[in-house]
Amino acid sequence: MTRDPETTDRLRRFIDQVSSLTEKHELHWDRQSGSAHRYARLNNHLLILGPATPSGSVPRYLFITPFDSPQCIEINSNDVELGPAVLKLVHDVEALTQNQPATDPFAVNVEFLNRLV
Repeated sequence: MTRDPETTDRLRRFIDQVSSLTEKHELHWDRQSGSAHRYARLNNHLLILGPATPSGSVPRYLFITPFDSPQCIEINSNDVELGPAVLKLVHDVEALTQNQPATDPFAVNVEFLNRLV
């Protein structure tokens, strides 16, 4: 995908902001049960670091989507300009979450169910 320099700069600043919040423990990441995915919530957006099976040969990605819209942005670690920032974020998040218990974000939660029905 071709991006103009301004868009690339805005995305780089966003990744830097997420990295900074992560390093300061101001952004909480969870490990997904049965997967290598990590996810966090920031300003009504869902952030996902993937893929499901981390390997040195498989590209990693940062997926960003608002909770109230189907729009999304995916930044791949193979991206020439932004890939190194994504890999740094992946490394930081994995280091912080490696010993925490995994969660299932899709499990049926009684409190959530009570709000629906």
